[in-house]
Amino acid sequence: MPNLDIRSRFLQSLAVDSQFYQLFDHLPGISFFAKNSRFQIVCANRHFVESLGYKLEAELIGKEDFDIFPQRLAENFRRDDEEVLKTGQARLNIVELFFNPQGIPDWFITNKMPLRDKRGRVIGLMGTTQSYGQALQTVHPYLQIDRALAHIRENFRKRLSVEELAATVHLSTRQLHRKFVETFGCSPQAFIMKLRIQAGCEALQHEDSQISGVSAELGFFDQSSFTHHFHKHMGMTPLRYQRQFRLVRK
Repeated sequence: MPNLDIRSRFLQSLAVDSQFYQLFDHLPGISFFAKNSRFQIVCANRHFVESLGYKLEAELIGKEDFDIFPQRLAENFRRDDEEVLKTGQARLNIVELFFNPQGIPDWFITNKMPLRDKRGRVIGLMGTTQSYGQALQTVHPYLQIDRALAHIRENFRKRLSVEELAATVHLSTRQLHRKFVETFGCSPQAFIMKLRIQAGCEALQHEDSQISGVSAELGFFDQSSFTHHFHKHMGMTPLRYQRQFRLVRK
């Protein structure tokens, strides 16, 4: 196809050090990064570099998530990266959850896409990250979603039902479900559960934390239910996670 040939010739003529991704430096609040098949960072824009406390892109080149982020976050990022590399499919509108020192969640919207060589083989991935607040107008047009997220943020530690959430934002459960799937690719139930599990990870890292207490604090019916959902999301039991984290700290 002639048009594709034009694009192919243009891309092949670019200099090796042609860093056109630096265009992202002029898009406020957007972080750009790319990694090779060994999950090492190979390039990043200024916002990504500075948001991690570095001054120069060169300081990040070759680092992995485990060199930069806390263990739990790095594990989450790695799982997403592995899926992109394995399937060759993009992962869009990933909700990444972070907790500030006060235990209040904030979330970011991340998009990841595979990078291919001239033979079409996946050799890495690239992605963008933007805070949900900044992405609000571009990610979706639904004001109700924003109100729903605010309600979840304040009440996710309780036994929050979808019916209650839908009533709060004056939507039917079906409408709320559709808007969450369109925006985040998951149901309201899945979104709330993900947030609870992330909060559970944070709580289990405290020296005096008890699994039963964490379970009750997060609104689970009992410890068995918490263990089931934790294992489903994290691939291990809360006890194993707690022991692993404390072992790493030593």
